[in-house]
Amino acid sequence: MEKKLSEFVIGESGVIKRVGGDGRIRRRLFDMGVTPGAEVYLRKRAPLGDPLEVTIRHYELTLRKSEAELVEAEVAK
Repeated sequence: MEKKLSEFVIGESGVIKRVGGDGRIRRRLFDMGVTPGAEVYLRKRAPLGDPLEVTIRHYELTLRKSEAELVEAEVAK
């Protein structure tokens, strides 16, 4: 099942399938390692839901909710 990274619950993991956004935001996500095929794990979510902390490519990355909405991932079962 595919869903946006912003919809993941804490502890959920998956594999990135698509990264959307305009050129500048998409390039920034790619530069941070958010690329198709990368495994991603949602570690934490701030009390109001923004930002999110994920583990990707063996490091912790903090993303804004608006950035996480651009990333679609296949949820691991």
